[in-house]
Amino acid sequence: MKKFFTTLVVLSVIAGGIYWVVRAATDKLDSFLPDLEHCTAVAGEYEARFDPEQMGNAAVITALGLKRGLPARAATIAIATAIQESKLYNISHGDRDSLGLFQQRPSMGWGTEEQVQDPVYATNKFYDALVKIEGYEDMVITEAAQEVQRSAYPEAYADHEGEGRAIASAISGYSPAALTCRIDEPEAGSGKPQATKTEVNQLLGGMVGRARVDGSTVVIPVNAGETGERGGWTAAHYVLARASEFGATSIAYDGRTWSAGKDEEWAETPEVTDDQIVVTLA
Repeated sequence: MKKFFTTLVVLSVIAGGIYWVVRAATDKLDSFLPDLEHCTAVAGEYEARFDPEQMGNAAVITALGLKRGLPARAATIAIATAIQESKLYNISHGDRDSLGLFQQRPSMGWGTEEQVQDPVYATNKFYDALVKIEGYEDMVITEAAQEVQRSAYPEAYADHEGEGRAIASAISGYSPAALTCRIDEPEAGSGKPQATKTEVNQLLGGMVGRARVDGSTVVIPVNAGETGERGGWTAAHYVLARASEFGATSIAYDGRTWSAGKDEEWAETPEVTDDQIVVTLA
C-alpha cells in the first residue's frame, strides 16, 4: 500500500510538472502569436482575422461582387461559404473531386480542374448560381449558400456570417482603414508592379482610375466625391489584402500610410492626398 501511495505521489508530481511545462510553453507561444502575419477586417461589431493568403482570396471574392454590381450581401454569402468550404484557401484536394475556394466539383459541371482552382473563375461561377436564386438577398445565409452548394452541413455556413460581413464591408470601402495587416517586409526586388497594375485594372476598373506603373511604384487615380472616396478605400484595402502576393512595402492614401513590418495599423500621414493611391513595391 505504501508503495502504491508513493507511486501515486510521484505520478502526481510528474503530471504537475508536465502541466506547468506545457502551460509555460503555451504562454510563450501565445506571446509570439500577435507577430504572425495576419489581416484584420472590422465592420461595427463584426471582426474577421485571417492570414494574408486567406484575406487575399476574400478580397478577390469581394471585388468580383462589386464589379458585377451585386449587393454587399452577395459578397457576405460568398465569403462565408468559402470560409466553410476551404477556409479561404485555394486548395487542390478535397472530398472526392471537390477543388478550389468553394470546393466545386468538375464532375458536377462546375468546370475543369484547372478552372475551379482559378479564384476568379470559381467566384464568378458561385455568383452565377447565386443570382439565379430569387430573393437570395433576403434569405438567411444557410438557405442561400445551400441553394448553391448543396452541402451535407448547411447550418455551418451561418457560423461565418459575421466574418463575411466584416470582410465584405471593409474591402467594399465603407470605412477608412477598416482593414489592417501585419505582413513581413518582402525581399528586395520581389515586388510585382506590373501584376499589381493589371489586377487592379481588371478587378477594380470603374471604381478607380486606370492604375499605372512608375518604376517600383503603382499609382491608382481616385475620383473626387463620396463615391470616389469609397472606391479609393476599396482599392487601398484590396491592395493591402493582396500585399503579400504583390510584394508591397507601403500603401499611401487619404492621409494614411500602411507599411510592411511589425506595425499593423495605418499611420496618420496628413501630407498624403486623397486623389490617388500610391503603392510602393519591393
